[in-house]
Amino acid sequence: MDSISNVIGKNLENLRKSRGYSLDKAAELTGVSKAMLAQIEKGKSNPTVSTLWKIAMGLQVSFSYFMTENATTVKKVRFKDIEPFKDDSNHYRLFSLFPYHPEKKFEVYTVELDAKTEHFSEKHAGEEYVFVGEGNIAIVIGEDKYHLEKGDALSFTSNRDHMYINTGDELATIFVLIYYPE
Repeated sequence: MDSISNVIGKNLENLRKSRGYSLDKAAELTGVSKAMLAQIEKGKSNPTVSTLWKIAMGLQVSFSYFMTENATTVKKVRFKDIEPFKDDSNHYRLFSLFPYHPEKKFEVYTVELDAKTEHFSEKHAGEEYVFVGEGNIAIVIGEDKYHLEKGDALSFTSNRDHMYINTGDELATIFVLIYYPE
């Protein structure tokens, strides 16, 4: 099994070439520099969460499109073997458990959010289903704020900007399923 950086790089390069895009055109569409895209394609850079979202939105694919490997009948995921994607502050870590597959139309993540920190997520396609494994979080969607604790769940259409806030004094762990109906 390739490292996640190599899988992302191969998928990005294959998508870009299948659409006939140069690195310049991909940079223009995504807002990510040509040099950074080249580094990602070569597997020499593991992009941050925000960089991968920019690429996904610019190229109009799901976030985990880039992490998709060949489908298997049974797949065991060992959490300790997953390399997380981090935001710029390193307080938000996203672990891709089951990347997007076009036939299944969903992806599943574990997210860790450090105590008293927040993570902003730009609007994107799909519906989010969030389950709190540990801790206390608030999810802000537009003007509305939802408080959740261990065992609680929330679903919402992710077509509006939203924010995850760890309101507690300890690490919060959430599980996120994103469903793409189209």
